[in-house]
Amino acid sequence: LEDIKFHQCVRLARFENDRTISFIPPDGEFDLMTYRLDTHVKPLIWVEAVVEPHRGSRIEYMIKTRSQFKSRSVANNVEISIPVPPDVDSPSFKSSVGNVTYLPDKDCVVWTIKQFHGGREYLMRAHFGLPSITRDDAEGKAGSGGGGMDTSWKKPIGVKFEIPYFTVSGIQVRYLKIIERSGYQALPWVRYITANGDYQLRMA
Repeated sequence: LEDIKFHQCVRLARFENDRTISFIPPDGEFDLMTYRLDTHVKPLIWVEAVVEPHRGSRIEYMIKTRSQFKSRSVANNVEISIPVPPDVDSPSFKSSVGNVTYLPDKDCVVWTIKQFHGGREYLMRAHFGLPSITRDDAEGKAGSGGGGMDTSWKKPIGVKFEIPYFTVSGIQVRYLKIIERSGYQALPWVRYITANGDYQLRMA
């Protein structure tokens, strides 16, 4: 762990002496400690996208997603947002799991998987019509983005998720004690959860 930072309520002298984090919590929710993990970590949920423009003004997406954590863990409420060109129409989807929704106001498709078990892989196909562009235009969008073509579909794929009872760093709270002298009944409780931050994957 690197760049460890504590909330101002933590008694630093106690931590430096015996590595115990002792503190009087402020009102409301707060970050007790933040840190940076200086090791290479595989993306917990990997997404690959293949975009295939076709003659006849249509475009197809093949999306493959894979969970890269142990099978005993489960990611909940996974949302994969795939950008699409702004002028697509006639959407149709086929997925091996979950639900797929086209959001025209955001120019994206959202693939929702309620529970994504570790070590699994799923596929989704999306088909759209492109009434306002030609085959050459579509290929321009799927290529290097040259020629001033609209390349909004090339924005990164966004992923949202939560994995309870899981930590990437392996850090654990071995002991928790609450000293309450005001008569208020408090119960010690620890919950581990890993959630996405700014989690984006580039489209090929």
